[in-house]
Amino acid sequence: MRRRAFISLVGGAAAWPLAARAQQPAMPVIGFLGVPSAEPYVPRVAAIHQGLKEVGYVEGRNVRFEYRWADDHYDRLPALAADLVDRHVSVIVPIGGAPATVAAKAATTTIPIVFDLGADPVKLGLVGSLGRPEGNVTGVAMMAVELEAKRLELLHELVPTAALIAFLVNPSNPQTETQLQDAQKAARAIGQRLLIVKASTEREIETAFTTLVQERADALLVGADVTFTSQVILLVLLTTRHAVPTVYPFRSSVDAGGLISYGANLLDSYRLTGVYAGRVLKGEKPADLPILQPTKFELVINLKAARVIGITIPATLLARADEVIE
Repeated sequence: MRRRAFISLVGGAAAWPLAARAQQPAMPVIGFLGVPSAEPYVPRVAAIHQGLKEVGYVEGRNVRFEYRWADDHYDRLPALAADLVDRHVSVIVPIGGAPATVAAKAATTTIPIVFDLGADPVKLGLVGSLGRPEGNVTGVAMMAVELEAKRLELLHELVPTAALIAFLVNPSNPQTETQLQDAQKAARAIGQRLLIVKASTEREIETAFTTLVQERADALLVGADVTFTSQVILLVLLTTRHAVPTVYPFRSSVDAGGLISYGANLLDSYRLTGVYAGRVLKGEKPADLPILQPTKFELVINLKAARVIGITIPATLLARADEVIE
């Protein structure tokens, strides 16, 4: 399917006329509740479709989809979640971060919810345990938030002479406090000074870069947040323009021209989310499906980006890399 057509599909499926819906054969409906806008998440939604296909569900043949996108406005999520509940969808799949899952769980205790999270769902109070989630919620936990400390260590290894490292976080994200605590603890352990810069919008990202340049930060750690994932092109542009060595949480940033990423395989996590959603449609209960976690984290290095900003990647990092982009 062409990219433009797919964007149109995921962005506009919710607008089908009621009369047209009435003509459709009765089939289960999956409600997508997205934090960002549709376009940046096209590959991830496609991965969910792939997972569903693996367990026998194909859109238009035996399953329908309703899409609700908050366009990075967290305050819209409760109303969007309530709308999906009112439409009696069969499963809700929240994507784009913890706030979508929190909103979905607050909206229903009966409709199954299958999430893909970057944070620990137990700490968020979404499930009782990873092995037995209980209730109507299960899914995939990538633990991206819990890896901030490891990414800071990698950045310190990349730029061992850095006097000051900037840490970009989104103050609108409820996980920000956890990210800050983990990163600050890791920074103290290695004697590293941190500069906290905050942004929730494109303009605030640009302002944050003005601050880190003025403060002469030697490197940048980008926090795991859907807004930064959506604004990856801007981030790569700014880090390249200012020649700031940067570590990202997801390899999509490196594919877009970023320097280094460390985290779970994002698309595979979303594929597994689709598999779980399909299993729920087949009759399995969320409470009986343990939370899936990554078994491997990928270190991806972009040597082309390194040459552009004039930095030499230490041989120790190159030796540990799962993939080196020339």
